[in-house]
Amino acid sequence: MIMNAHFAFRSLGGTGYTCHVMGFGCYRIADGSATHEKALEKYLNFGGNLIDTSANYGDGLSEILIGKVLKRIDRSRSIVVTKGGYIQGQNMRLAQEMDFPEVVKYGDGLWHCIHPEFLKTQIDRSLRRMQLDYGDVFLLHNPEYYINHAAQTQPITESVLDEFYRRIQTAFQYLETEVQTGRIRYYGISSNNFGLHEKDRARTSVKRALEKAEQISAGHHFRVVQLPMNVYESGGALYPTHDGKSVLQFCKDNGIGVLLNRPLNAFYQGKLYRLADYVKPGREKPDENFLDNLLQPLQMLENECIRTFDGEAFGQKGEGLAAYLKYIALDLPSPDYWNGVMDQYIVPPVTQWMRRGAELHNVHPQWNDWQNRFIRTINETLEGIEKFLYTSNQPVSDRIRTNLYRAGYPESAETLSRIAMALLAQLDGVSCVLNGMRTSEYVDDAMGVPSMPAVESLPILQRFQSFTDI
Repeated sequence: MIMNAHFAFRSLGGTGYTCHVMGFGCYRIADGSATHEKALEKYLNFGGNLIDTSANYGDGLSEILIGKVLKRIDRSRSIVVTKGGYIQGQNMRLAQEMDFPEVVKYGDGLWHCIHPEFLKTQIDRSLRRMQLDYGDVFLLHNPEYYINHAAQTQPITESVLDEFYRRIQTAFQYLETEVQTGRIRYYGISSNNFGLHEKDRARTSVKRALEKAEQISAGHHFRVVQLPMNVYESGGALYPTHDGKSVLQFCKDNGIGVLLNRPLNAFYQGKLYRLADYVKPGREKPDENFLDNLLQPLQMLENECIRTFDGEAFGQKGEGLAAYLKYIALDLPSPDYWNGVMDQYIVPPVTQWMRRGAELHNVHPQWNDWQNRFIRTINETLEGIEKFLYTSNQPVSDRIRTNLYRAGYPESAETLSRIAMALLAQLDGVSCVLNGMRTSEYVDDAMGVPSMPAVESLPILQRFQSFTDI
């Protein structure tokens, strides 16, 4: 028995929407990347219809790309989910100017807020960036920052939790007014803490949030939640945290749609594991020559910049961007460091180099063309480096696959990523599994999930928890 076309579409809780079981996650999608744009178009042409983004993804560039693509299709074919709450980048400058109430100053460069005054600016900006009259679903984005921040200086007492849910109710009251004006259709919460164990005081409760919505109105529009879930982090399916029911069971019984994120990125025993194959069967692991070939287009563009605009080479010592990236790629002791290195040592200096170049050369008639080609190439190069780094993790992926077989998943020639996503997609109560489909290859992989053999996912996930040898 296999899943079929009927399985590919689900009700999104009590919203009245029918969504594809695989959603297009836009965490690392950004305007300026032709690869990302083609991937989103391919997903929609495949019949996918749920796009999940956030105001802070790419500091707004994710929403801008979505807007460009949606202009070319029938709006009724898509369900657009966006989120608000993070104060970073553009929002940090806005918050410093506007002095919003109830801002959680979690750390340097990372604040958070779900107060109505801030949420209004987020909906304003999101709709403008996506060129939309309305959003289908608006989610409070990780409101548990309030709890996490409080826990830095005090125990998580009942008064802390009461204040947390008061803030959520205040946000819900405001979002109901946005529903009435027609700028959003439904709202909800995206929380990394929904799936935590019952004994964890930092756990976000769907039940308590629902109670707050019901206090506002019997006809409330709190209809969607989002949480991380994968084969290692499956508490939302396994833990009886809601009067003996799991999060998935409780949501299904109460007409709340469930979106799952991070299906392929698992945090386990303090480490991040990517649930994917890095070297295809019969292929050899790429070597330094592969890296040189990957970096060559970027080096050619940098040389063109120096030659055409009399520009300066990247780097404090003028070593050049390609050489800099090669050094990082070969020096990293583990691919697990890649995201941190990207955020600290690659994105900021490259962005600064580009801004300096734009200030000096944007009057040149060829600058815009060069800049567009550079943005496209740097995005493709960074994705290629990430793949190169993770090839060393294939033995780990092989062990994870073996453990899934031991837990009862039938042996399969399918990719590990497709197996991992199919297990989640077949859980009762799941509306949609979000996957970061940054390339056409990722779209092909994810959209093959509905054709996977039907299995009893819950017992497999339960048994899988006992295997720790990775």
